[in-house]
Amino acid sequence: MTSIEPAVGPLVRTWRRRRRLSQLDLATEAEISQRHLSFVESGRATPSRDMIMRLAEHLAIPLRERNALLMAAGFAPLHSERRLDDPALVAARGAVDLILKGHAPHPAIAIDRHWTLVAANGAANPFLAGVDPALLEPPVNVLRLSLHPKGMAPRIVNLREWRAHIFGRLARQIDNSGDPVLIALLEELKAYPVPVGAKPFAPTATEAYGGIAVPLVLTGETGTLSFLSTTTVFGTALDISLSELAIESFFPADQATAATMHRLATAGG
Repeated sequence: MTSIEPAVGPLVRTWRRRRRLSQLDLATEAEISQRHLSFVESGRATPSRDMIMRLAEHLAIPLRERNALLMAAGFAPLHSERRLDDPALVAARGAVDLILKGHAPHPAIAIDRHWTLVAANGAANPFLAGVDPALLEPPVNVLRLSLHPKGMAPRIVNLREWRAHIFGRLARQIDNSGDPVLIALLEELKAYPVPVGAKPFAPTATEAYGGIAVPLVLTGETGTLSFLSTTTVFGTALDISLSELAIESFFPADQATAATMHRLATAGG
């Protein structure tokens, strides 16, 4: 056995515990001995590059953190990370823009791992009515925009339900990644006051969709707009930035909303 940098063993142990697996569970899934895994976690064994990637796969570790594991063990990172405006990602970014445009006349946005707005189609403009311009200064965080008292919050009819959805989703992301930026964002959002007169939380509306969609109801000059929100991620992406990209699509939940969005699109075109 040879000694290694102490970081990689504790990192593996942290991810195993985050996934609520025992050493025996992970060793069985990865088809290695529990003794060897124990030695890796304690720093008494040097994991090979293949071993690290095998453990990362069974622990469902995101690409960014897989690179961190590799570097902690003295290996070069495997996954590239480019800016979304990098020339090498022109085709991928074009595909994202095509997806957003294709969802019109209904709203759709693309966000990164910290919920920063990357792109949006024109149908998302009704969401921004009455929003404090300061919240629209780049980089725009869509969760802050959604729940801030000077953002969309006063116009969200089912605000308590929407807040609960966002808090739950952020909590799951934090549990999955341990990202300190998301931890700070969740604490910030929880501190925002709920507008006076907000409807009580009624989880039955969300439960009715079985977790595959979340209702969002907005009021404004165009009347009441009812949407169902769904999320798409690019699970096969090899670039870190692309793997962390998500598309939030909003579908009309009733005929009145569909008609209004078509009318707004026609008027804007």
